Parts: sequence; structure tokens; C-alpha cells
Amino acid sequence: MSKPAVVVTHPVLEPAPALLEDACEVRQLPNVYKHPVEKLRQAAEGVQGMLTQLMDEINEEVLSAPGLKCVSNVAVGFDNIDVAAATKHGVLVTNTPGILDDTTADFAFTLLAAAARRLVEADKFIRGGDFKGWAIDMLLGHDIHGATLGLVGFGRIGRGVARRGRAFGMRVLYYDEFPAQPDVERELGVTRTELDQLLEDSDFVSLHVPLTATTRHLIGAPQLARMKKTAVLVNTSRGPVVDEEALAEALAEGQIFAAGLDVFEREPAVHPKLLKLDNVVLAPHIASASVRTRSQMCEVAARNLIAGVSGGRPANLVNPEVLDKRG
Repeated sequence: MSKPAVVVTHPVLEPAPALLEDACEVRQLPNVYKHPVEKLRQAAEGVQGMLTQLMDEINEEVLSAPGLKCVSNVAVGFDNIDVAAATKHGVLVTNTPGILDDTTADFAFTLLAAAARRLVEADKFIRGGDFKGWAIDMLLGHDIHGATLGLVGFGRIGRGVARRGRAFGMRVLYYDEFPAQPDVERELGVTRTELDQLLEDSDFVSLHVPLTATTRHLIGAPQLARMKKTAVLVNTSRGPVVDEEALAEALAEGQIFAAGLDVFEREPAVHPKLLKLDNVVLAPHIASASVRTRSQMCEVAARNLIAGVSGGRPANLVNPEVLDKRG
């Protein structure tokens, strides 16, 4: 019996390649950052599955390829895939939730601390030969312990950041369209509030929402204007959740104290105004970039794909209605 054919759009980490080679006929695309849609459509011809990453725009043109059964995204988010079109064409879509929660929460808190205590500025200060000795007013930042942490989005990663905040003795607020269960709020010691109130009350605001039509530019000039001048904004969710132009202006004008960003509105491009500012910590989308977590993401995505092209039910199915229709 012949193996199902699958295309891998970008290199992945072991054990995913070995799993795929054992179960499928694997076609590997060239290692470029972003494949044009027409190349992805060509790659989808004659295969049953695709292993994709967040750089790949998987639209209806790609999803309408005859015989395509499953698109497995190596990510929690799947805003790069037109799920409605996939469902229409009977294509399963899968993701990799749950694996990177703690790793991303760790990194969100890393950005928070680095921005608050001006760590990158301090490193640059040393390397530039400017450190001439201790001074009481040198590179003053803001305390984390005892401060108020506001979480915009309270899913698994947001809750992970809440736990870390509580360990630092922080008061934790959250805003989410869907309130957490009362026992979860009690366990984590958090309070739900509206977004405007959260922005006004928080010393640190950390974003943990998916990218949707309603969350695009969720944080723009009006929201930044509500924040404290001493506040720090952290984004490890998706770049377009923040209006980068408005953020750059707010940072330059001292409207807020600092920011820590792992994602960008037009990734991999970064707003040129941000690059000139010392009060923003910039990271190249590495919140989940630990060896263990990224390897597990690749493995789960590979297993999802193998199940999807072999007639099984993938463990992390975004659009289960496709299987329901198949009966």
C-alpha cells in the first residue's frame, strides 16, 4: 500500500522528520522564509497533507487543491489559515495547543522584567564603555514586586503569567470576553475587569489574545493614552494586536515607560521608529523557542498530520465539523 504524500513547507525539528518519513511520502519545499501563495498551491497539488508554519498563507486557492485532506500548523495560532475555506473544502486543520504555554509565559515575564529594569539599556551601557562606576540614579527602573499586572486575554498562557505574577507578590487583573470560573479566579488570586479599567490600573499590561478581526489593533492610541506613564506593555501574542505606529509614538513621548515585544505588526519587519528607541525590548518571535518546546510542537504537528491523512482523528482538530460531515 502506498504512503500518503505530504508536503513540508519549512524545516522542522526531530523527531518530526523521522515520524513523517516513516508514515508518508515527504516532499520538502526549499528553505525560504515565506513561500508565495502560488508556490503553496503548486505544492498542494497531488498531496494529501501539508505541514505548515505561521509564515504560510493557506488561503482558499491552496485549500481547494484536489485530494488535500489535512493542513497541520506548527503553532497554537492558526490565523494564517482560512479555516472557513478549509471546512468548505473538507480539509482538516490542526494546531499545537498546550505545549508552549509555560515556555511562552516564562518569556512574557522575561520581557516584562527586562523592560521594567532596563536590562537591554544596561547591557548596551556596559558594552559602550559608559559604565564609570556605581551611581545612585543610574538606569532607574520600576519594581515588579507589589505592582499590578493586567492580563489582556486569560487563556492558558495568560493564566501561566498570572501564576508568575502572583509569585512576585503582584496584584493580578484580567480582561477576557469569557470570564474564568470562580474557582479558577480564587485559585489564581485574580480579578476580572473591563479593558479600560485594566489599562488605567495596571503597572504592567501583558497581551495574550488570538489575532481576530476584533483584536486587530486592540491596543492603539486611545488605549495607550489610558495607561500610566510608568507602565510597561508586553506582547507575546500576535503583532497586529498592537498598533505599532501608536506604540512607537507613545514610547517616544514618554506616554508609557517601556515595552517588551516578541511579535510585530508586519513581521519580520519592525517599525523603524521602534528600532531607534531605548525603552523597548525587541525579540524575534522566540517566546516558545526552547529546545524541548519547539521539538514537541513539531512532533505533535507531525502526528496530527499523519492521523489526518490516514483517516484518523487528529488530537488537535480546529474544525471537527469536517469529520462530523463525513460521518
